[in-house]
Amino acid sequence: MPKVQVVNMQGAAVGEIELSENVFGITPNVHVLHSAVVSQLAGERRGTQSALLRGEVRGGGRKPWRQKGTGRARSGSTRSPLWRGGGVIFAPKPRKYGFKLPKKVRRLALYSALSSKVLEQQLIVLDDLSINEAKTREIVQVLKALNIDKKAMIVMDNADEAIFRSARNIEGVKAMDVAGMNVFDLLHHDILVMTKAAVTKAEEVLA
Repeated sequence: MPKVQVVNMQGAAVGEIELSENVFGITPNVHVLHSAVVSQLAGERRGTQSALLRGEVRGGGRKPWRQKGTGRARSGSTRSPLWRGGGVIFAPKPRKYGFKLPKKVRRLALYSALSSKVLEQQLIVLDDLSINEAKTREIVQVLKALNIDKKAMIVMDNADEAIFRSARNIEGVKAMDVAGMNVFDLLHHDILVMTKAAVTKAEEVLA
């Protein structure tokens, strides 16, 4: 089982924690990680682009000129896709781009993302994280004590509005609870900070 040092909010070591081999100790599957990120980003696409088909363009009901005898190419409507101002062939329409991955694949992607943080020594486990009020400077002081100067993701066992509000003003820092963990955010942030309680809950939920 992988072991990680546990630190307090001042950055001092206070012990060690054994992590679950199944959740934090697997060999990361790069293909599954890629699929999970593509699936998540595809689901966030708005898909609102739209153009008119020839039957939706206004006008064009009358034949522009007679079929024969003019010397010009035959034409039945000014709304033809061949005409300027006409419709669009195979016009794009509003649609959803998202697709779902099997549950086991999504779970394996989370295992891989968490395990990659352990392998690259980018996981910091906090004994506890609590602040008296929603003040950005309090989270800044904690990050400074942990020597974090990169993009960081803070994960807690339960939603804490004070911490969420304090962290959202810091560029490159994102706070969430265990239920909100996702592969894209785990890979997007350089450092993963988890409370000891969050680690325990993640192992229970994902095991």
